[in-house]
Amino acid sequence: MIVAEKLLAYPIPEIRQSLRWQDVALYNLSIGLGQDPMDLRQLPFTYEPGLVAMPSMAVVLGYPGFWIKAPDTGVDWVRVVHGEQSLTLHRPLPVSGEVIGTSRVTGLVDRGAGKGALIYSERVIRDAASGEKLATVAMTTFARGDGGFGGPSGPVKPPHPEAEGMPDLVLDLPTRPEQAAYYRLNGDHNPLHIDPEVATKAGFPRPILHGLCTFGVVCHALMKGLCDYDTTRFGTMDLRFSSPVYPGETIRTEIWHRPGGAAFRARVVERDVVVVSNGAFRFA
Repeated sequence: MIVAEKLLAYPIPEIRQSLRWQDVALYNLSIGLGQDPMDLRQLPFTYEPGLVAMPSMAVVLGYPGFWIKAPDTGVDWVRVVHGEQSLTLHRPLPVSGEVIGTSRVTGLVDRGAGKGALIYSERVIRDAASGEKLATVAMTTFARGDGGFGGPSGPVKPPHPEAEGMPDLVLDLPTRPEQAAYYRLNGDHNPLHIDPEVATKAGFPRPILHGLCTFGVVCHALMKGLCDYDTTRFGTMDLRFSSPVYPGETIRTEIWHRPGGAAFRARVVERDVVVVSNGAFRFA
């Protein structure tokens, strides 16, 4: 069972990570870039001369691993799902060097017995040599099996309002059947995404795509549709995960222009299921 005071002070390991151009190329490939070898706008994301990091790569930098699985967290890790994710980019990501990720639990919400709990956490990523802040990533973990531990009932992060009417822009990006197996090589080794037995225990018919891989695919759509792949224009991206994606499905990102940015959501074409909702994007 979760003990609120203990989890709020949980010592998530600080991570110092060496970054190579191969790591950047692997991440970009793992979210689906490079599927069209003749698309010259995508070539800088996969080819080392002039290599560029997709902004969403920040979510795997300085990553402390699946720390919530440790027995002393008190969390029923098999039943956790990724609820929300945000990313603020303070400067373009490097393609080599060393970065430091410092993570902490920032809040807990007890939704009651049988209703689960929300775990809010944040990670700040800095350049190890200069100390400059590169990115801030924040996430909400929905611990489906951990409600009723006697924790606070709020505050709950308010979602961005959903857009109405027809979108101004629609982009379809396919995922590959083996994409989760590639994506986990970025450091997210949760067996839910590769082991059928673990997926079944968690209530899914087969392994699901990482929520952060879906995040990366949607980031790709936003960069393509709003920024013409200019990563210096990326400011902030925030979304809520509504339903899982199964590897091999096509993610359709629907975009509504807004002053200074955009609202967005995403759905799986094959099942017509919304998988990302309450999305908000801001230009740098």
